[in-house]
Amino acid sequence: MTLLHTESSLYQSNDATAKLASVDLSRAGQAATDFVEISDVTLSYGGDEGVTAVEDLTMSVRKGEFAAVVGPSGCGKSTLMKLTTGLVIPQTGRIAVDGTAVKGPLDIVGMAFQNPSLLPWRRTLDNIMLPLEIVSPHAQRLRKHKAEYVARAEAMLDLVGLGGFGSKYPWQLSGGMQQRANLCRALIHEPGLLMLDEPFGALDAFTREELWGVIRDLHQRKKFTVVLVTHDLREAVYLADRVFVMSARPGRVVLEREIGFERPRPIDLTYTSEFNDIVHELREKIAEARADTPPIG
Repeated sequence: MTLLHTESSLYQSNDATAKLASVDLSRAGQAATDFVEISDVTLSYGGDEGVTAVEDLTMSVRKGEFAAVVGPSGCGKSTLMKLTTGLVIPQTGRIAVDGTAVKGPLDIVGMAFQNPSLLPWRRTLDNIMLPLEIVSPHAQRLRKHKAEYVARAEAMLDLVGLGGFGSKYPWQLSGGMQQRANLCRALIHEPGLLMLDEPFGALDAFTREELWGVIRDLHQRKKFTVVLVTHDLREAVYLADRVFVMSARPGRVVLEREIGFERPRPIDLTYTSEFNDIVHELREKIAEARADTPPIG
């Protein structure tokens, strides 16, 4: 079996430096369609005497786009995740996903976090199929069409290099393998939007880069929309079509940076001067934002 993230077999690049390129016509066609729209959103925790997490937050993510959100600690990145998925509702402003106003939890969203949170008493395949037991219309179809769904889950495992591991329990898998299974679980119900909250932050550098290749290739193949929240600027620049930099609390977008590197992107891209120039640009903007962080209390 060939892993999707294997650079040499799948993605050959004649240009080792992967120079900056203009967005191609197929991606330009996506620009007219915003899949996620956040307009003038403000959210405070704790009532009138509480903390304002985000204020006048406005941003949009195009259909099929890979967006990354970075910023100083406490800037509201995790709040952005909760707002977009309908887990919290803002005091003011509007949020829409796929043209529908967000007024509660969404079933077209898949989520993956830093902790895989696989249920230890369920085998890997059963963990991956968990959303199918909950999310409509799959919950209504699962019993009658279980063989079809099992085949889908096994195909997902193959895609991320875990073919043959469906019968294993989470404690029998390495950290990187658990995170691959976590991505499968987030995508098994074929969501239109994938939300990633520091999914690779707890992994060692080599495993993290392998997982970058996995999510890169899954996105390339499935064409879902992604919002990645991360502290890793290399990760953001390598994976994203656009990077949004948030200000210090209360969070708002202070920089929107298009990343024009051609796709598919080889990992060697991360060692080029063009790549690192963008990383330093983002780092400087975040340093400015951190300097403006207000005290608590």
